[in-house]
Formats: sequence, structure tokens, C-alpha cells
Amino acid sequence: MPPRRRAVVTSRKPSLRTERLLQREGYPVLAGMDEVGRGALAGPVTVGVVVIDEGCRSAPTGVKDSKLLTPSARERMVPRIERWCIAWGVGHASPHEIDSVGIMGGLRLAGRRALAQLGTVPDLVILDGNHDWLTSPDEVGLLAFAEGNEGASTPPVRTMIKADMRCSSVAAASVLAKVARDRLVVDRAADHPDYGWLDNKGYAAPEHLEALRRLGPTEYHRRSWNIPGCRDELGDGSADVVEDGIGQGA
Repeated sequence: MPPRRRAVVTSRKPSLRTERLLQREGYPVLAGMDEVGRGALAGPVTVGVVVIDEGCRSAPTGVKDSKLLTPSARERMVPRIERWCIAWGVGHASPHEIDSVGIMGGLRLAGRRALAQLGTVPDLVILDGNHDWLTSPDEVGLLAFAEGNEGASTPPVRTMIKADMRCSSVAAASVLAKVARDRLVVDRAADHPDYGWLDNKGYAAPEHLEALRRLGPTEYHRRSWNIPGCRDELGDGSADVVEDGIGQGA
């Protein structure tokens, strides 16, 4: 008997399979949404949104979760994504806003700002992860913090774990968000070269943490988080979500 061949497990590329199923359920205009910067120590949290309809064909070749692409590949992908979808947007919440309303409130602000740029209202938002931070019960109070967004309504949301690995629309949104956020952080890097933002993009890399211990936080750091230099400055060093403040994220 010939030897049995070992099955080869390959990573599944994002596709429109999930989006097509949802469209058949009655949601013809879909928005894929993803965030980056949630675990950073400095810089904004950023949310990207990409809208497709039933006329959109397969996503541009190479679209995948932004963490799996090189910086140059992400940059090249942006104009192709913008031409492919029917609408797109990128929203940010600043470090000061995150300190004021917490990381979940910051995500909500950034997501609402991204939606406000679309010029169309999706029938459904596909949100990466298992928590719907876009339509939290206390969103009304948090929305007041976003100038010009009072009273905005949120489309229905469908959360999905690993949506950025499965859904082309969400993967595309992650690319737009990552590129936009990286540009903002890099623009600030020249003013604060000791923190290594050109390379770490505001995350908790060793050189970033060492600079915080030596120099303390800048105005671009999330000062409510439990990071070096902020504990003494704020008294108790409390963080909205400490585990999100120390980590290498997207």
C-alpha cells in the first residue's frame, strides 16, 4: 500500500464569500470595518471602513489583513482598494480623546467619523472581532464628544472573529486604516526622535519604553494608561484597559 500523503494546511485568503451570503440575506450594501492602534502607547486609534455592493467583483489581488503585508505593499494597495469599492473612509480618535472617553469610546468615535465620510449608509457593518464597540449602549453620551456627529445613527453590525482574515471588505479596511495611522505617527516622529516611532509606530517596543522611562510621555502619548512616566504624573497610573496599553498590535 502506498504511503498516505500528509494533508497540507494552507492559509485561507480573504474572499467575498461571507459578503455574498450576507447580501443574499438582504444586506446588499455592506461595509467592512477594522481598527488599528488599539494597543499602542502613543498616537491615535484609527478605524477604516470599505463599502461594497453586489456589483463589486473580487477584491484587488493581494488584499489581506494589513499585518500580513509589508509597508510598501500596503501603500501600493491603497489606490487599488479605493478604486475597487463604492465608498471608503478612515476615522481617528486622538490620544487626548482616548484619555477622555476610554479606548472603547475612542474606537466608537473613530468608527463614527469613518462612517460619516462615506456619503452612503450601509445596510450592515461587518466588524472584526467579537465585541460591537460601534453600537455600545452608552454611545449617546460618547457621541457628544465628537464634534459634528451628534445624533448620528449606526447601521446594524455583525461581529465576526478573524473577519480581517476571511472577508475581503474587512481586510481592505484594515489596510486603509493601517496606512493612514502609520502616516500620522511618522509625521510626529521627527519631533520626538528618541521614541523610535518611525519603526514602532507608537507601540511598546523596547526603545519606546526606554525613552518613556528616561524622558516621560509626550503630548502624543495616552497618559491615562499605565505606561512609564504616566503613573507618577497622574498619581495612580490607572488605565482604561491596561492589557491593551502594553503590547505589539497592528
